[in-house]
Amino acid sequence: MLFVSRRKRIQRSVPERVGNAVIVLILLLFAFSTTYPFWHVLMYSISDSGQAMSGGLFFLPRDPTLVSYDVLFRTKQIFIAYGNTIWKTLIGTVLSLALSALTAFPLAHRKLPGRNLLSMVFFFTMLFSGGMIPTYLVVQQLGMIDTPWALILPNVLSAYNMFIIRNYFQQLPSSLEESAFIDGATPPVVLWRIVLPISAPILAANAMFYGVGNWNSYLDCILYTNSNTLQTLQVYLRNLISSVGSMDSIAGVGGATASLSEETIKMTAISVSVIPVLVAYPFLQRYYASGITVGAVKG
Repeated sequence: MLFVSRRKRIQRSVPERVGNAVIVLILLLFAFSTTYPFWHVLMYSISDSGQAMSGGLFFLPRDPTLVSYDVLFRTKQIFIAYGNTIWKTLIGTVLSLALSALTAFPLAHRKLPGRNLLSMVFFFTMLFSGGMIPTYLVVQQLGMIDTPWALILPNVLSAYNMFIIRNYFQQLPSSLEESAFIDGATPPVVLWRIVLPISAPILAANAMFYGVGNWNSYLDCILYTNSNTLQTLQVYLRNLISSVGSMDSIAGVGGATASLSEETIKMTAISVSVIPVLVAYPFLQRYYASGITVGAVKG
């Protein structure tokens, strides 16, 4: 009887099976449309320039070669840009998470005097900003122009991410904090030893938000730095793509570089800048859903 009932549940009508097949086909087409552009860039970067420029779609490299990667990594500037971007991403993400948690923790307590006013002040910054020129003047007066901190501090706190963390803190049982206060714990101890350890999902989600934002940012480097020693990877890539004579500026003339096109170098630089994010994303992507939906609760 159990086998028969299970078989009845498995059996589906013809329209249902057709519908499922159509859904699967649509999802496969959608997945292909989102993944193939990057796959094309990667295959283009490891293909022979002459063969790749012949046009058409291709899923495997044409006359595979790694000459473009060899040329790109011969330059000293790309290592400088990579180092600056990694430093900016790691330090900026840690500082952003720390400030967001420190700001969200008191705002999560409804008995905090002036809580609504403070929340409105932070919310106002999500709708209106001071503008590019006033922000530049503030950074200049603080003496951060052409310093590494100019790449981090001007955008170190996101009000949107802070509100997501605040809403998560508000959903935690108040009895946890009350029992800790009864035992003599101070608010910093409660935050560090009780609230943060049970808030790993929201912290991981916001770490991904901040990390991707720091990795992809380039405007702060353009506005606040002038030295090539502070150039980030995205600015280096931007200059590479916008430069008409990119081949001469990157690798010189002659040797193996003579057979490379500017398009191949651009594809290689794009691949090099995106691969680290693609490697890190699978480890934190499961926290994205919880990180976004948790902020939908009013408070």
